[in-house]
Amino acid sequence: MREPKPQEDLQAIIDDIYLELTPRLGEGKVADYIPQLARVDARHFGMAIVTTGGEVYCVGDAEMPFSIQSISKVFTLTLALGKHGENIWNRVGREPSGSAFNSIVQLEHEGGKPRNPFINAGAIRISDLILAGHTPKELIGEIVRFVRYLADDENIVIDHEVARSETATGYRNIALANFMRSFGRLDHPVEHVLGVYFHHCALAMTCSQLAKAGLFLAAGGTNPLTGHSVVSRQRARRINALMLTCGHYDGSGDFAYRVGLPGKSGVGGGIMAVAPGKASIAVWSPGLNDYGNSLLGSLALEMLAARTGWSVFGP
Repeated sequence: MREPKPQEDLQAIIDDIYLELTPRLGEGKVADYIPQLARVDARHFGMAIVTTGGEVYCVGDAEMPFSIQSISKVFTLTLALGKHGENIWNRVGREPSGSAFNSIVQLEHEGGKPRNPFINAGAIRISDLILAGHTPKELIGEIVRFVRYLADDENIVIDHEVARSETATGYRNIALANFMRSFGRLDHPVEHVLGVYFHHCALAMTCSQLAKAGLFLAAGGTNPLTGHSVVSRQRARRINALMLTCGHYDGSGDFAYRVGLPGKSGVGGGIMAVAPGKASIAVWSPGLNDYGNSLLGSLALEMLAARTGWSVFGP
């Protein structure tokens, strides 16, 4: 392993990472169970770093929009905590699942209460919570506005082709929602909740937009680029803790071991990671590993953490 370089060399670090990974572009398996995602070229790779001091470093396809999928769950969790506070933990747990992201087995064993807000069942429950007082269309609009506010970018949109694709083929998620409804765990009609869920997962963002949107988690709850206060320092710390322990489904322990940064993955091949006090990072490589996390994206973040000494567990 090479010695960590000073932060001023971040562009050189990610340039080197990209160069080293170029021969492996295309590895992994795209999420072919969602037809629109199956069409994405697995050879794409982008990475962006935004520091708390406002510097931006990009490489590869960092300005190409992609479907962020489950990374959006960080933003809906943040909204839910703002609306309902710590009461949300009466409805959804905060423990690692140890099961696949769309597993129904654990949900049955635990009476329809999802283990954490980042597995599919948990995110569906969070969508149900923030739907209170809104129509689905109103809430989808609020989620988009919130993410635009975080990234300070009005160009962020939902990819409606992806949303339609998920709605047409999301049988497992439909089953999860109906299962929770059978336990009395959903307050709104299943089709309304899933409409919100499928649409926020279909947000399309670039790596640079995503890194900017996650910067508040690296800077104690406030976006240092805009001065916008998003959450309290304590809440930012707790969201980061959940990302570290639950952000990669049943691969979360391995990601913490190898990378050592809070992060959230999506089956579109994106990962948003946070180096507290230092930077927000987004990487995109569509080929997934067996856990449903970006194969080369995870490796790129492991290399970045090793070369910067950014792991929360020490250099």
